[in-house]
Amino acid sequence: MLIQQLRQMEADGIVRRIVHHQVPPKVEYCLTDWGQALCPALDALLKWAALREPTEV
Repeated sequence: MLIQQLRQMEADGIVRRIVHHQVPPKVEYCLTDWGQALCPALDALLKWAALREPTEV
């Protein structure tokens, strides 16, 4: 599941995948410039969610 999400974010240009050809295999992911540009919007969403009062079920 995680690899599918990472591959989708790579396809969307949010993260960059870096493959190190070594044994054992190593792969790293980092945010692209566009992915970094999403951080303020995601931070605002997290702050909004933290301020919401939990609803009763």
